[in-house]
Amino acid sequence: MAVIKPTYDLETAHAHAGPVAGIDEAGRGPWAGPVVAAAVILDPDDIPDGLADSKKLSETRREKIALSIRERALVSVGVASVEEIDEINILQATFLAMARAEEGLADRPATCIVDGSQKPKLKAATQMVVKGDATSLSIAAASIIAKTVRDDMMRALALDHPFYAWEKNKGYGAPAHREGLARYGVTPHHRKSFAPIHKILCENA
Repeated sequence: MAVIKPTYDLETAHAHAGPVAGIDEAGRGPWAGPVVAAAVILDPDDIPDGLADSKKLSETRREKIALSIRERALVSVGVASVEEIDEINILQATFLAMARAEEGLADRPATCIVDGSQKPKLKAATQMVVKGDATSLSIAAASIIAKTVRDDMMRALALDHPFYAWEKNKGYGAPAHREGLARYGVTPHHRKSFAPIHKILCENA
């Protein structure tokens, strides 16, 4: 079975209109921590090696490629907080993080190609791409940046809240995280609107 690798074809198709940014997010599913989006405009003449869906790369490989992306492309990161997730829901918070990532780019993109099927409200013309991180090099780059930034944030939060193993599970509902919740309860960094956390809060009310 042939391995499908992301290409620059989508970017080339939109290049006539101006700069093309790939956008992706990390952290929609975890029970704790923010959601992070990244926007990346690649230089077609200097594309970093190894771009792929961030989930298919080891942590060490992701971090190395992320450094190369930052050195050779325009990069912006947008974050939506736990409070925003609880206030407007995770989908809308993801869209907010994406809009912030787009807004932070040094060059305004003419087109944004975005991973997924649900369209955020962006200033640039927007094309949604299902499994875009496996299709588009720009989206793959954005997925790597978003994932590495969020992982760093969760490792930092783990230093202040060491009982949930966020440095390993990044806020997902892994057994060590569940055990921490059972023993030490909910922190300010937990998403209170998510069903497992909401259930704990109701049981302890």
